[in-house]
Amino acid sequence: MKKKIYRNSKLIKRIALVLGAIAVLFIGYQAYIYFRGNFFTPSGETVYIYIHEHATLDDVVKQIEKKTKPRDINSFIRLAKTEGYPTKIRTGRYAITNGMTNHKLLSNLKKHIQEPVKLKFNNIRTKAQLAGRLSKQLMADSLTLLSVLNDSLADEKMGFTPETVVAMFIPNTYDMLWDITPAQFIKRMHHEYEEFWTDERKQKAKKANLTPVQVTTLASIIEEETNHKADKPIVAGLYLNRLRIGMPLQSCPTIKFALNDFSLKRITGIHLRVQSPYNTYKNPGLPPGPIRIPSIESIDAVLDFKPNNYLYMCAKETLNGEHYFAATWAEHKRNADRYAAMMNKRGIH
Repeated sequence: MKKKIYRNSKLIKRIALVLGAIAVLFIGYQAYIYFRGNFFTPSGETVYIYIHEHATLDDVVKQIEKKTKPRDINSFIRLAKTEGYPTKIRTGRYAITNGMTNHKLLSNLKKHIQEPVKLKFNNIRTKAQLAGRLSKQLMADSLTLLSVLNDSLADEKMGFTPETVVAMFIPNTYDMLWDITPAQFIKRMHHEYEEFWTDERKQKAKKANLTPVQVTTLASIIEEETNHKADKPIVAGLYLNRLRIGMPLQSCPTIKFALNDFSLKRITGIHLRVQSPYNTYKNPGLPPGPIRIPSIESIDAVLDFKPNNYLYMCAKETLNGEHYFAATWAEHKRNADRYAAMMNKRGIH
């Protein structure tokens, strides 16, 4: 009887050891699957997946398989389900580095650890164009962004109107979370605007008898008038002369904006008849707001304007971005005649 009990005890111990070894091997294998590199990119570069609202685990997996070459995608799916990820999917732009493990990727996804985008916008003329450019870099769609920009109450709280709100956008490169909400984005841009308008810049604006928004509005006109850096402070001084004496700015780019036709190569009398507050031939002073989002270079050209006695300007017939400047109408007429002759010769009407 004692021998039988001894033999049973010994068998139980052997079974326990075998089961223990199996358990260790299983746990070890699971840990290996958990921590080994599982995602490999085509050229070893970092790739990104973009998770939208209402995305499913299947949507996430499809992106991973499209952007990487997984060693074993099923191991990721099992781990994701085990850790309850399908019910905790969060929007965002997530980086996948070459050789990334299941554990690291899933941890980033669950903890909402994103890789910011380098948000850029420049050469923008209208709010619709701005919204479109932003929507290509952020999760928010262009219609939602445009609606926020046109919200007069929200604009007023920040010191703007729907006509002037584009003055808030300073062209630069911004680290931005891809899934930032439109409201958060506007708040961030307002912060960047306030950071840009330092006391020094505000003092320069005051010296020119302009508010920051007016500086941006004038800068937008100047940027449309010339792409020649050296001319910009001169043009700024010229327009400030006109504003000071109440002379209309008579800027052709404002007519293009009023007509919403930026393809016009030559402004004629028929164009000048347009009834619009942006028609600076009919209306004295600055237009209601910027006619584009000007560069920092153009804003600073207004702030560092070059004092002069010019009242007139005309593009050079070389069409290289430079201008003739004149203090008298007679001198300006000679410059304008040269320009008109060149346009006629080229058949530009």
